[in-house]
Amino acid sequence: MCGIVALVGSREAAPQLLEGLRQLEYRGYDSAGLAVVDATDEHLRCIRARGKLANLTERVEREGAPGQCGIGHTRWATHGKPEERNAHPHLSGDAAVAVVQNGIIENHRSLREDLEATGVVFRSETDTEVIPHLIDAALQVLVSDGGELGGPLLLEAVQQVLPKLQGAYAIAVIWNRAPGALVVARKAAPLLIGLGEGEFLCASDTPALAGFTRTILPMEDGEVALLSPLGVELYDQNGRRRQRMPSVLSGTDHMVDKRDYRHFMLKEIHEQPETAQLWVARHLPQGLPADAPVALPFEPSFYAGIERVEILACGTSRHAALVGAHLLEQFAGIPTAVHYASEFRYSPPPLAPHTLTIGVTQSGETADTLAALAMEAHRRNDHPDPAYASRQLGVTNRPESSLARQVPNILDIGAGIEVGVAATKTFLGQLLAFYGLTMAFAARRNSRSRDEIGTLVSELRRLPEQLQLLVDLHDKRCEAFAHRFAETQDVIFLGRGINYPIALEGALKLKEISYIHAEGYPAGEMKHGPIALLDARVPVVSIAVPGVVFDKVLSNAQEAKARDAQLIGVAPEGPDTGLFDELLPVPEVSEWISPLLTVVPMQLLSYHIAAHRGLDVDQPRNLAKSVTVE
Repeated sequence: MCGIVALVGSREAAPQLLEGLRQLEYRGYDSAGLAVVDATDEHLRCIRARGKLANLTERVEREGAPGQCGIGHTRWATHGKPEERNAHPHLSGDAAVAVVQNGIIENHRSLREDLEATGVVFRSETDTEVIPHLIDAALQVLVSDGGELGGPLLLEAVQQVLPKLQGAYAIAVIWNRAPGALVVARKAAPLLIGLGEGEFLCASDTPALAGFTRTILPMEDGEVALLSPLGVELYDQNGRRRQRMPSVLSGTDHMVDKRDYRHFMLKEIHEQPETAQLWVARHLPQGLPADAPVALPFEPSFYAGIERVEILACGTSRHAALVGAHLLEQFAGIPTAVHYASEFRYSPPPLAPHTLTIGVTQSGETADTLAALAMEAHRRNDHPDPAYASRQLGVTNRPESSLARQVPNILDIGAGIEVGVAATKTFLGQLLAFYGLTMAFAARRNSRSRDEIGTLVSELRRLPEQLQLLVDLHDKRCEAFAHRFAETQDVIFLGRGINYPIALEGALKLKEISYIHAEGYPAGEMKHGPIALLDARVPVVSIAVPGVVFDKVLSNAQEAKARDAQLIGVAPEGPDTGLFDELLPVPEVSEWISPLLTVVPMQLLSYHIAAHRGLDVDQPRNLAKSVTVE
């Protein structure tokens, strides 16, 4: 969580810092702040504000923050309430050192106690504040020992302090006595350096680089860098100088533009037909051989010998993984298990041989997923039998992320930048990634005939057009329907089989942005307890598409209607679906691809309910786009 921006160069830092923070505000919006060093008088000026970035911008414009070297931060609160005193940057006692941090310093309490014993007075409740005090103390010793003022001395002080910090962090540090220098470091939290001409910008994510540069140097775990207008000095955790070639961002993936839409979320829902079209063009081009029906970036050896799949994910990514598990098991014939990444780390299942482990994270930075993958790779590679060796794949929307540097194989969903905290088009992209993997495994294992795989390919090629019709229809229909939920406090979502995860996702979307309590259940489980919740005040959204469980779902829906619940169907129009009080129609397609369509009315219904309530759809309370802390 949290967004970091830091700049050193020849132009005024504050405007660029504010623009970078604006591009990163989706990572946290409890508070924001910046600190800038003015080389003319070596004065470090820090301005912070509670709430949205607009509050900080107003203060900076009113008070001014001159200087060409600075750091900025937009916060998602972990330690300490979202108040101004807990906002970043945090300062040393003499206001000489300023620090911003993304992550958690796990041993901050013991460090705080040690510092307080020396007379340090803390002004915040945060874990971050120990860092500037520690760096300031190190600098005082180095200066008293005759160290020459400037960037190299600040670098040395930071290098002395980092081994004392336990946890995950990305930090940026400035010092009033080194007004042309900036030191940054990372450990298990994302940080990258953008290379300009005589200026350098460091940030948590690529959108902050929009309009600045396309040339980036992603930092690796344990690295520390000294940035000045003269260049970048990169060091490993042992203080050894490192040399590494930068990379170039492709396309416009790092650009953020809401266009004419009211919210980013609505724009991103409307971009799903394009997301599907790009996926079809990339992975299902005409002329593919029958024995390789989908174009994926893996050699044949990637698939060889895999007998089992385990998937690690959190939140919306986990719902996509559940659909993927259904496809891999039922269509491709591979036993597949889905795990909460946050739980997997502490209660992993017994190892099984010939297993592919898939990590799913739209940002490629989800701390729980990255840690679970690392732990699993370690325990597998320690096993003496090579059949248990680690084989890992990452599914992500950010091929330049930490995930891509951690696992050997990456499947880029290619959905483009997604700003809305509630994932929509990236969920679709993750689903499509699993359809691709399913067809590839099915073809190589001969678990499905060529005709069955070919039928699925044909249906997927028609998907972009069907999505466009659905988005256009339900945008208007759900907007008109949303007012009925003005007083709603609880909603139940039901699904079975491959659409049970879509019920979970529908409930999550509604919870995330409208703050209405919602739960998703397997439709057949309603009578085993949850049916006690139903009455006329509790709407039930039921996903019913033709297939092996169609009649069962309709029967379960009847049970809900008999308890006076308002019944909303996500189903094809027809005589069988006349029982619903309100129908959100979807085209009649095979059950295999139905999740790609049934999710759209869920997204738009949640969006319009939240918008009708006047809520901040793109930045819902207490949430952030990328969960980079445990």
